[in-house]
Amino acid sequence: MFSFLIGLLMACNPGATEKTGDFIIEPEKPAEVFSSKTELATFAGGCFWCVEAPFEGLDGVISVVSGYSGGKEKNPTYSEVSSGKTSHREAVQITFDPEVISYSELVDIFWQTYDPTDVGGSFYDRGTQYESAIFFHNDLQKKVAEESKARLDKSRKFSKPIATPIIKYSNFYPAEDYHQDYYKKNPQDYYSYRTGSGRDAFIKTHWPAIDEKKYPAPSKTELKKTLTSLQYEVTMEDATEYAFQNEYNGNKKDGIYVCIVSGAPLFSSKYKYESGSGWPSFTKPIDARALEKPIDKTLGMTRVEVRSKYGKSHVGHVFYDGPTPTGLRYCMNSAAMKFIPKEEMAAKGYKEYLWLVD
Repeated sequence: MFSFLIGLLMACNPGATEKTGDFIIEPEKPAEVFSSKTELATFAGGCFWCVEAPFEGLDGVISVVSGYSGGKEKNPTYSEVSSGKTSHREAVQITFDPEVISYSELVDIFWQTYDPTDVGGSFYDRGTQYESAIFFHNDLQKKVAEESKARLDKSRKFSKPIATPIIKYSNFYPAEDYHQDYYKKNPQDYYSYRTGSGRDAFIKTHWPAIDEKKYPAPSKTELKKTLTSLQYEVTMEDATEYAFQNEYNGNKKDGIYVCIVSGAPLFSSKYKYESGSGWPSFTKPIDARALEKPIDKTLGMTRVEVRSKYGKSHVGHVFYDGPTPTGLRYCMNSAAMKFIPKEEMAAKGYKEYLWLVD
């Protein structure tokens, strides 16, 4: 009976505290609208509260809604889905601007929100209603999800194979209002659930922390002593270095590019490509949560700036003219980054990112 009661307390329902993994969930900020384009991403990863929260407040994400997806029943209720009386899964649906953040970036984050090897539910929540899934909305999303899943399996980050199926999207029904933004409405219950269910411990074990504590930004006074004048002007004063006359535009070595201010990992050589722009260009970052992308209206243009979140520094801009599958071109300043060659990554504390380079 004791274990039964504990299970009820830890189930994904109101009444069931610690921080959410290695990324601290910050208050949601109003979404800036950059373009008129919108796309949908739909994911199931067990308790929808815990999948919703990590995507909230990301630049380019317009809305994140908890709900039910994949079943045949119309207008299901929480009591019906949570009790296993329907064929739906708890899921979240994300509306995003593809000119600011790519579907590929969202998939990368999704893998880090739950246990993708669990075949019978999610942590304390058992049953098909808590099984994971990626519901693809088009052929490109299917291709991105399948390739991402295969790469993650190959990385051997987990002792068991990835069990999350990739399923064609069919429907989505928003959950009741009290489930939306649950992490803000009931933070104590939310963090208790994350901790008690084992979700946070699992994430911490399998994914590296990228946060302000691990990658603090020195003061501007300190930076003036350690950075070159160009590096300081680019990172702290939003300057732009000369095209073609910069350190990493032609760099073809394997490794990662980290924030020169904080050391936070930003980009992998695997996603670097020759854009012809004269600046190092990438199709996506290592983790979009380590970046901020405010709208930049300087110089008589409207662009999406890219800033290192923990370095509090300017890195470059992102444009919607890149190659598939993301369609994005992260056009970065060499002076805002430091390159860590693959053979030095382990010694310099970036061993956990080697799989993103191979």
